[in-house]
This record gives sequence, C-alpha cells and structure tokens, in this order.
Amino acid sequence: MICSLSNVISIESDDTQTGPRPTLDLTSHTRLASNLHFDGDGFCFAFFWSLPIVLACETKSPRAADDFIRGVNLGGWLVLEPWITPGIFEEGGDSAVDEWTLSAALGQRAHERLKLHWNTYVDQKDFDRIKAAGLTHVRIPIGYWAVAPIQGEPFVQGQIDMLDAAIDWARHSGLKVNVDLHGAPGSQNGFDNSGRLGPANWQKGDTVAQTYKALDALIQRYARQEGVVDEINLINEPFPQAGIQVEPLKDFYRQGAAKVKSANPNVAVVISDAFMGPSKWNGFDLGAKTIIDTHHYQVFSPQLVALDINQHVKTACEFGKNELAKSSIPAIVGEWCGALTDCTQYLNGRHEGARYDGTHKDSDPKTAVPNGCVRKTGGSVSQLTDEEKTNTRRYIEAQLDSFSTGHGWYWWTWKTERGSPGWDLNDLLSNGLFPQPLDARMFPGQCH
Repeated sequence: MICSLSNVISIESDDTQTGPRPTLDLTSHTRLASNLHFDGDGFCFAFFWSLPIVLACETKSPRAADDFIRGVNLGGWLVLEPWITPGIFEEGGDSAVDEWTLSAALGQRAHERLKLHWNTYVDQKDFDRIKAAGLTHVRIPIGYWAVAPIQGEPFVQGQIDMLDAAIDWARHSGLKVNVDLHGAPGSQNGFDNSGRLGPANWQKGDTVAQTYKALDALIQRYARQEGVVDEINLINEPFPQAGIQVEPLKDFYRQGAAKVKSANPNVAVVISDAFMGPSKWNGFDLGAKTIIDTHHYQVFSPQLVALDINQHVKTACEFGKNELAKSSIPAIVGEWCGALTDCTQYLNGRHEGARYDGTHKDSDPKTAVPNGCVRKTGGSVSQLTDEEKTNTRRYIEAQLDSFSTGHGWYWWTWKTERGSPGWDLNDLLSNGLFPQPLDARMFPGQCH
C-alpha cells in the first residue's frame, strides 16, 4: 500500500484572505518529503452530524463513462501490513516489522498462522458487500514470493490458492479484478508493504529477472480469465528516491506490457507513476489498454498532516486538475483514503509514532497536536467527534469529485483487523461516511 503523491500542487484561498496565497510544493514521496511549505486557508462549509435532521442538500455528481473504475483494495490479506492486521505481527514479537521478519519470527508456525489468516480474512460475503456498495473492481495485492519464491528466504507460500478463490468470488459477485504485484524481489521501495522494510534493492543483481518469473506466473494463471481479471499491475510503487532507476524501470514496463499483451490483449496493463505524477509519463507509449496508476495520500509528512480541512479539500481538487486531467495515459488513483491524520497504530511502521500528535521522529513540534490521536489509533469512525465525521465525509466527497477527471480509483483499504478511522471502507459504509449511492453528495461542488 501506501505512500504517496509526488507532484506540484497549488492551494489557493479565497480573495478575502490576507497575506500570501498558500502553496503546496510536493517534490518527493510524502513519507520522506522535504521542501514543502504551506500557508493560508481555504473556504468553509459547515455540516452538523448531531442534528436529528440532516441540514445538507444531497445532490448527484455527473456520471462518468461506463468503463470508469470504482474499486477497493484488499490490503493486508495476501500481503501483510502491520497496521492492517496488527495482531499477527504482535504474535511475532518486536522483530516482526514486515512479512519477511514476521515469517522468520514465527518460524515453523508461519505457514499455519498465515494460512489461517488467508483463509478467514476475506470471503465471498466481502465481495458481495463490495458489489452492493456500487463498486466495480477489487485490486488484490500479491507478493512475488507467492508465485516465484526464492530459495533461502523466510516467506511462506499458499496465497495463490486464495487468489484463485478471489477470482471465483469476483465472478460470482459480478466484480472485476486488478492483480497487483505489490512486492518485488529486493524491494522496489523499501516499504514494509513490499514484504521487506529497508533498502530498495530491486534492479540489483538478478532481481528484475526474478520479477519477470513472478509476472510470468501471474500472467499465465490469470491473464486469460477474461471477464473477471481486467488489469494486471506490473509493480506497485517503485520509488526513485530510494534508488530505483527510471530508465531501467521503463524497460521493465515495456517488457512486462509485452508479456501481458501477448497472453491477452484485452487485459489492461497497469504501470505505476513511481511518485512522479501521471502527467510526467506523457509520451511514454505502451499502446492500447495501458493505465497509469498514481496514489494520493495527505498524511505522510508533517506539512500535509497539518493542513486544515479546507486545504485538504483544495489539495485533492487540484490533484485532479493538475495531474489526472493532464495525463495522456488513462490514469487511475490506485490508492487513496479518507484519513486526515496518520494516527492509526503502526501506520508509519511497527515501532513508529504519528506526525499528527508529535510522537513520530519526523514530527514538526510547531504543528503537532499533543494528544491529538485520542480515538484515532484504531476502532470505528463512529467514535470520532461530529466535526471529525463531517470533515471525513467532506474530504471523501472532494476526492471522488476530483478523481472523476481520471479513469477511476481504488480505495485503500476494504477492512482492518482493529478498525482504522478514515481507512476502513467497510466501517465507513456502515457509518454513513462514504457516499451511498456513490454519486450522492452532502457537499456538492467542492472542486468547481
């Protein structure tokens, strides 16, 4: 999963504001971002969740094309992340910070424990509920180790049986599937969600050749599942700032796309924008049925997490105008959420705190909110204040409207083990904070 946009976005306030007009200069991955600055404010919109009568008009946003993707990620299922399923990682002790170290810590128990998780975390009922919510697609992360394990590594296998089951569940529910290679040998970004936290060693040694083995296995198994498998994502979030070279990445995209198209030209090839922004890839031509994937989060730097709700909305709206609408390749937002803080336990890493409340090593003491993560480290959105609920709904609606300028989106993520306000879509749906139907608006026209 995670980590986020790398673009230049401006936030403009209304004409009544005094002082300099606000800007957001986002030039790197938001977990490690630098050279960002913010000032000013935006517009205001009030809505009261506590009133017995809803004092907001509900309108419909314009409908997108029939092939517009409205999807959700099944994060934390076949590729584990500490913040999504913290209980499993806690069983592994303090050394378990990613799936590699978790598997090593569990030792001989690893396969049995992970198989129990794979077999119980997601089932047909989840797919049915996803479909009932008006969604069209599921994006399913999978690691290379599930299909092309490397001798001597601690990862365990068995995930592929559940991916097979997911294809059947999707077929039964009428959903389409994006098969997402989420972790590559050596790690393509150094994030825990790649399977191994630390240096990004992908492109070194024979790691790219090993990645092709994993892609070949996925393509052979799923590319001909026409009518269900709609997209194959070649690699998730390769990160140039961690040392990944862009020109070899382009070569990998070319060869990977050729493999998919050779197997089935009707399956779309999805490439990551590598945190560069989709419009930076204009002119990179892989032919028809190519989609570029960008990820949008606003919590992984002290500057972003310090934005007020007006600035969050402005930033979301500008992203659609400045990036999605200007991409020559059909662009999707493959990951996004409704979180306005980074308070969820382990979100920034197994032993990391939060920037929002000042407990993270990269926090800014000038903007951190002491004790600001109360009621936000886990649990349901139902425990948020009325203002926080209002802001969450408003932020989600702004992103939905902004992303309508692209080819579609996938929310991150469907559900979490202990709850995660702003991330857990199942919980948001249950509490009325995610629009139903999807084009219902309590805060219309935010991106006009």
